[in-house]
Amino acid sequence: MTEASDDPKIDPRNLAEPLRRAIGDRYLTYALSTIMHRALPDARDGLKPVHRRILFAMRELRLSSSGGFRKSAKISGDVMGNYHPHGNQAIYDAMARLAQDFNVRYPLVDGQGNFGNIDGDNPAAERYTEARMTAMAEALLDGLDENAVDFRPNYDGTLEEPVVLPAAVPNLLANGSSGIAVGMATNIPPHNIDELCDAAIHLAKAKNSELVRDDTLIEMVRGPDFPTGGVIVEPQEAIFEAYRTGRGGFRVRAKWEVEDLGRGQWQIVVTEIPYQVQKSRLIEKIAETIQTKKVPILADVRDESAEDIRIVLEPKSRNVDPDVLMNMLYRNSDLESRFSLNMNVLIDGVTPKVCSLKEVLRAFLDHRRDVLRRRSEHRLAKIDHRLEVLEGFITAFLNLDRVIDIIRYDDEPKAALMREDWSKPHKRAMDEADYVSPPPGEGELSEVQVDAILNMRLRSLRRLEEMELRREYDELLQERETLEDLLADEGQQWSRIVDQLREVKKTFGKSSEGGARRTTFSEAVEVADVPLEAMIDREPITVVCSEMGWIRAMTGHIDLTRELKFKDGDGPRFIFHAETTDRLLVFGSNGRFYTLSASNLPGGRGMGEPLRLMVDLPNEAQIVDLFTHVPGRKLLVASSAGDGFVVPEDDVVAQTRAGKQVLNVRDDTRAVVCKPVDGDHVAAVGENRKMLVLPVADLPEMGRGKGVRLQKYKDGGLSDARTFTLEEGLSWLDPAGRTRTVTADDLAEWQGARASAGRMAPRGFPQTNRFT
Repeated sequence: MTEASDDPKIDPRNLAEPLRRAIGDRYLTYALSTIMHRALPDARDGLKPVHRRILFAMRELRLSSSGGFRKSAKISGDVMGNYHPHGNQAIYDAMARLAQDFNVRYPLVDGQGNFGNIDGDNPAAERYTEARMTAMAEALLDGLDENAVDFRPNYDGTLEEPVVLPAAVPNLLANGSSGIAVGMATNIPPHNIDELCDAAIHLAKAKNSELVRDDTLIEMVRGPDFPTGGVIVEPQEAIFEAYRTGRGGFRVRAKWEVEDLGRGQWQIVVTEIPYQVQKSRLIEKIAETIQTKKVPILADVRDESAEDIRIVLEPKSRNVDPDVLMNMLYRNSDLESRFSLNMNVLIDGVTPKVCSLKEVLRAFLDHRRDVLRRRSEHRLAKIDHRLEVLEGFITAFLNLDRVIDIIRYDDEPKAALMREDWSKPHKRAMDEADYVSPPPGEGELSEVQVDAILNMRLRSLRRLEEMELRREYDELLQERETLEDLLADEGQQWSRIVDQLREVKKTFGKSSEGGARRTTFSEAVEVADVPLEAMIDREPITVVCSEMGWIRAMTGHIDLTRELKFKDGDGPRFIFHAETTDRLLVFGSNGRFYTLSASNLPGGRGMGEPLRLMVDLPNEAQIVDLFTHVPGRKLLVASSAGDGFVVPEDDVVAQTRAGKQVLNVRDDTRAVVCKPVDGDHVAAVGENRKMLVLPVADLPEMGRGKGVRLQKYKDGGLSDARTFTLEEGLSWLDPAGRTRTVTADDLAEWQGARASAGRMAPRGFPQTNRFT
């Protein structure tokens, strides 16, 4: 390969160039094609090319809103064959979305058949559905026959398609748009046409749009109007900033109400859900929060929807506060979502730009003015042509006998009519008193006039027809004068645009069917989380956990010495009294604390459920301790290496299944001690049966860490530890079940500094090297 030259033997299509430049040029071409011809909407009509081509093809098929339906396969086939060679499935998907009233605020396609639903089900195949345009789509196309916009050749040059639609309505903001291009994206929510027209009218009336304040427009366009309704809870300041900069977001919540069932029972009914949330996926998510206990005060969720949305949420107890329940669901499900705003659009169909609300409305109004001028000029040209024809007709009527003679007897009537001097009246059968001077400048007839005369029907040669021609001539002259005044006066143009917007507002605004605002506004009142015990009926239970980690809750406070049933090879380990409003703490040998709600424990009729399924306790970790959480209490935690510290019990409560790491352990070290701090001294005993007594004050109070050394070991590690009050002495149970106590004076020889080795345990200390 060589560089390009003038050598005729070198093919100009095969040129050598650096790979970096070759790839860069081609990627830039691809990027520009994606930005301009696929992903970003035009600020003027709010459409992407595929949507514009679908509507134009439906117009060519004469699928008006008052006409019949055609198969979707026919429509997508015409679009693909004539204008958009990108696959009929992509075209059909785009057309189906324009017909979905839960996706598009003002549908542009009237669908007949299954076009999908809010549950997320896909539309039926294109051979089973039919479609036609809506009145809104016709408003977007109005004026195409009047040279309102430019046309360009289609992809193969056999036909022409509009570059942009005339767009009588502000469709970009009315229906919104979304798309991902190369290096940029757009996401625009739908809005209410009534509010958009008010803002556009205010902007059009202003003599200087630069003086129109953004706040004034934003007060008219209060926020998005989603087709699925919902409640916007975004602060007003954030909404103002989003519309002022073109970037931001809107928090949208479901609309709900409390339904009274009598006898103190109630349920929550959700009637509107956030935009672009699939109802079936939403219900699955809520059901998942019930299963995983993320919202323990929710008992059940049911979908009772028919044509409208009706999702029933059943609380676990009638003592539950509805606002608290909904706030928990807002955090854990799609009952609250955030719609991001990124008004990145093509200005004049060429330049991508992130626009403010004012800039988008300005682009639409400028386009409408351009359309008005082009349609007026087109009408003016039509009037001039018709006036020329009418002048010829009137001349013919005034000289009817001569015209008939020429047509009857001349070999070339067209040339003869054009040569004739018509400035003087010719003899006619009618009374000369009826003669009226012809229009000025009528000395000769033009070719257009002669063709019109020769094509005239004989039945038009009536006196009444002549009068009609003169009346039409006068009316057209008056209309021409009006159009010339309109084109010469910018103020008249804006007045005409304001009148058109008022007509759009009347047709599609709040007074029309489905035009009223659907999305409402409210303040996001954050309800503080109420403790579960305040929403759960307080009842006594007995917590039972086996050696293999199966946990259950027996109803009532049973005798703790009562014999219970366990699985084969299993036996009791923890058993204590609690209440349904309590929270239970589990301390694992991995140094993590896990939290359980006593109200969520399985009932005592069976063997219970594995505790490891309720929290993320690893299989290699063992349960060190299980007890009821007591707010304000402090705990002593220690590892097998003899390291430990004091931690406030409130700090170890975990909010997730994963638990909370408190005591750091590594390698073969494991957590072995978790005891309440009840006294002023700590007694620690090692696997070597040496015991050490030291003040609790020598231990630090921490939230997480490795701790400090309690007792020093040459061999083995820490076996057990507990706190006690020195004046009351140290007590333990001997093998015979009797309580042995060593007084403070007798403990003097075991007292020592922290991290010392200690001495052999007193006589009678259990062989298990544990205090209990």
